[in-house]
Order: sequence, then C-alpha cells, then structure tokens
Amino acid sequence: MKVIKWGVMAACLGLALSAGAEESVDLEMVGKIRQEAFHRSQVADTLQHLTEQIGPRLTNSPNMAKANAWTKGKFTEWGLANVHDEAFADFGRGWEFSSASLELLAPRTAPLHAVPKAWTPGTNGPVEGEAIALTLKTKADLDKYKGKLRGKIVLLSEAREYKPGTEPASKRYDEAGLNDLLNFSMPAAGGAEAKAKRIKEYRERIELVKATNEFLVSEGAAAALSISGWDDGILRVGGGGSRKAGESVGVPELVVAAEHYNPLLRALERKETVRLRLNSDARFTTQTNDPGYNTIAELKGSSKADEVVMLGAHMDSWHAGTGASDNGAGVAVMMEAMRILKAVGAKPKRTIRVALWSGEEQGLIGSTDYVARHFASYPEPTDPAQKELRPELRDPTGPLQKTKDYGKFSAYFNLDNGSGKIRGIYAQENQAAMPIFKAWLAPFNDLGATIVTSRNTGSTDHIPFDRVGLPGFQFVQDRLDYGTQVHHSDLDTYDHASPDDLKQAAAIIAAFAYQAAMREEKLPRKDVLQD
Repeated sequence: MKVIKWGVMAACLGLALSAGAEESVDLEMVGKIRQEAFHRSQVADTLQHLTEQIGPRLTNSPNMAKANAWTKGKFTEWGLANVHDEAFADFGRGWEFSSASLELLAPRTAPLHAVPKAWTPGTNGPVEGEAIALTLKTKADLDKYKGKLRGKIVLLSEAREYKPGTEPASKRYDEAGLNDLLNFSMPAAGGAEAKAKRIKEYRERIELVKATNEFLVSEGAAAALSISGWDDGILRVGGGGSRKAGESVGVPELVVAAEHYNPLLRALERKETVRLRLNSDARFTTQTNDPGYNTIAELKGSSKADEVVMLGAHMDSWHAGTGASDNGAGVAVMMEAMRILKAVGAKPKRTIRVALWSGEEQGLIGSTDYVARHFASYPEPTDPAQKELRPELRDPTGPLQKTKDYGKFSAYFNLDNGSGKIRGIYAQENQAAMPIFKAWLAPFNDLGATIVTSRNTGSTDHIPFDRVGLPGFQFVQDRLDYGTQVHHSDLDTYDHASPDDLKQAAAIIAAFAYQAAMREEKLPRKDVLQD
C-alpha cells in the first residue's frame, strides 16, 4: 500500500498547506478506485433504472416504495451489510398521478401544457367550466369571491412577463467562477430580523394555502390552475393540496406552462369568456399519515467499526419529470461509490454507511429525523407556533441532546446539485477540515476537482448534521442546466444527466469516504452555532 504524506505532495505540486497540516493519502487505493470507477462503471445504468424503469419518486408514493426495494436489492447484491429501510414517523399520505390534460375550448380551441400538483385530488374524469381569475394576497381576499366560484375553474396566479434568457442554459464553472468561490461571503447584517421575516412570510403562505383549499371546496369550484415557475414551456411543479390526513386537499389543481397561462388572463382582461376542459388522473394511494422510509446500507469497518463515516443523497423527487438530476444523480453516485469500495476490496477502519433519504423535498425530513434519533437533536418545542415550522426555522429550545453515538461520528458527505462533475467541496466554515480536503482532492485535480471553499451552502441533507455540530459537507458541482431547466421540472430526465461527470463524482466520493474511514482521528468539528 503506497501512502504519501500530503506535505511532500504539496511541495511537488506547488500547493501550500499550513504548517503541521500533513495528511496521509493512500494513492494506491485512489488508483484502484479510479480504475473501477472509470473502466467498470455502473453509475449510468443505476441512474437509468431509477429514472426510466421506476420513474419519479414522491415520498410515500408507490414508486418510492419500489425504489426503496430496488436499492436494497442492489446493496445486498453488492455484498453490503445491514441493508434495511428505516422509518420516520407521520409523513403523510401517498399520492401518484397517471396522466393529465388541459384544453382551451373558448374563445378558441387549443391544447395546453399542464401537470397536477402533488397531493391534489383527481377529477374523476373530464370536467369543464368557465375560468375566473382570483387575486389572493391575504385570507381576507377570499371574501370577495363568495358565491362566485361554483363550477368555475379558478386561476390562482398573476401573469408573468416573459424574459428571454441572456446566458447559456447549461453552464460549467470557469476559472474565474471557481476563484470567486474561494472568497468567503460575510454573513449579512440583521440575520435575526431576516429570519423573523422569513418565518412570518412562511406562516402567512401556509395559512393562505390552507384557507384557499377549504374555500374552493366550500364554494364548489371545479378546479384550479397555477402558473409554472419557469418560462420556455417548462413545467416546474411541487406540492399542493395537503399530504396530511385530516386537512383539506382542495380541488384538482394543475400547473400550466407560463406561455399557455398568460393568454388565459389576457383573454379574461378583454372580457372574453374563457372555457376550459381538464382531466387529472391523480389519486391518494393511502389515507393515513404513514411513515416515510430511508434506505441504509454499510461497508463494515474493522479496528474502529463502531465509528462511522456517512454518504448520502435524497432519493425522493417531484413528479413532473423522473427525478434524474434532483436527485437520482446523487443516489446513483452514492450507490456507485459503495459498489466501488466493495469491488476494490476496501477494508476501512471505520464503518462506511450510505443513506438514501426520503422527504428531502418537504424540508429535509428523512435526514433530520435520522440525525435526531442516532446522533443529536434540540428538544421539541412546546409552542404550537414553533412546532408548525420546519426545523431550520425553529428557535433553539434548550441545550443540544446528544446520543451515545454522537462522539463516534466522523463525517457526512452529500451530493445534491444535479449531475455536474465535482469541482471541489464546501467546508461549511470548518477551517480545520480544509487542508485535509485539499490533500484528498489533489489526486483528482486532473479531473477538474480543485477547490476547497470555506463557504457554507444549504438547502440539502448535510444541514441536519451541520446544525448539531457534526461535520457535514456538500460538494461544489458544475451546475449544467440544473437551475435553468431541470430543477423540479418536467425536463428532469435521464437525457439531461452527464454520465461521465457521474463517474468522476463517484470516484471522488469513494476516495473521500475511504480516506475519512482510514484516518487516525475523526474529522475535526466546529462549534455549534445557535441563533
């Protein structure tokens, strides 16, 4: 086994590390990982099966159950240990849809591009009705429409001006962009006030949605339409209705392409009668608040087997596309990393554990629950207003409560920014980890993975770890068309993924997991911040 000291390698490559920050890198194992990842890859096959044979994976949907079962089968086939699903309580009902259609019947005829919001009811066959536009800023605005909605198809969104794009739809980091990431962004002033504003807006939005659902049902509206969040015919869709049993699911609601939605409002402004026909073959597959499930598997450690290094990605997706970039890509990479380690005969000191999360799209639910039960959490709030908030919006309610395994945790690595290649890693302000990551990235500099930035990044499953003081990290990735075409859209399909980039990512993550599992010490931690 060839192990080199990073201090020597840094000198050879003209890179600098702080004094005393030597890090051992097993280049022999890195070579084996690269060979397996680049010449015998299964990552594209994994992603294709997940997206084209299973399809979209809304949490608690039948397809999510298929994905849990299939990934467990692959982990078992590859010889991993402790393969199982782990439940998190009370997620809500299952839901799926088979087809949807929307037609303009008057003042002219035309097919319109639309797809239902998740957790909204189906139409039980085609329904027709006249369109009426609603302007709803607060719950009080609902009163203006009493007695006016029976049998109507309501338009809930305002028109949006089309703005042509000025940048390429798909983009990779250039040197200037990577260098910019190396500059730390100071936290904005007024953080407490900004958080309070976000909480207020979040509560008002949730309350308005609930009130609107109930109002449309009570007033006998036939269905509702909303505008897609993106232009160019792309359907960007999330949830509507309610996944929770006992709450109103409202009326059938479809998201409509912006260029098809705006003309409906203009016709109404011209005082024309707009008549529509829609059909949403959507259904709830369960009627109770059922648990969701994360899928877990391990490569058992040896001398430090009770300590753990974790890899993870969320397997749940929205339903308009097939969840390829968000986040089948991350799932396929993490699965491939585990397959590679097993295939090359890795014998890590620490246990390497992979988690395929569910409920990420609804607020990091699966990973948050896992961290709370296995490692640490803050006490549950007793204030009902706080309990309604997503965990990242809650105020701290007391000292951090740690489990016996808190001290045995080394690191968590996450992938969830599309299928673009890894260009580096966000250190989450963990300064002590930065020279370690520079050493681990060095054997992959020739593949474009070069930077370690001290910046934080959020909105995905490393955050529950980071929030309780555990080292949790997300990689810097080329964005490709993640933020312009595919994120939560009907274009999030296999054809928009980059198989070569996924091979590169799998090799890097397998190497990071192995190096973390072989270090004498666990990865350094930073202080827990409470705001």
